[in-house]
Amino acid sequence: MSYELTGKLVSKFDIVQRSESFKTREFVVEKTEDINGRTIVNYIKFQCVQDRTAIVDKVNIGEDIKVYFNIKGNKWEKDGRTNYITNLDAWRIEQLLKPVTNEIGNEYMEPLDTFSATAPDAIDDLPF
Repeated sequence: MSYELTGKLVSKFDIVQRSESFKTREFVVEKTEDINGRTIVNYIKFQCVQDRTAIVDKVNIGEDIKVYFNIKGNKWEKDGRTNYITNLDAWRIEQLLKPVTNEIGNEYMEPLDTFSATAPDAIDDLPF
């Protein structure tokens, strides 16, 4: 089952090579909710594994994002003690557009990337 959460990226950590064939990376999202006139702030730590460790590279600290994730749980036993570990495994991140108001009061969505037709990587594939 897949879940999603929207919030602000507040921290991202380096990739950690756990073994020769397994790597992880963690990041934290701030989720703010207004409940009965009170503002509740939660900090949710996610992890990415293997080829997904790069998904957090495209977003900057302070940006609003939507995280798609799965919940994973493991049982760990050592020296007669049992521990349970829960991970929020992120597999996709989307940057959220913020509405911007122009000088005459109209709202529009600000694009994530600026693109110019005179840019060297512009492709003219229009049929006319």
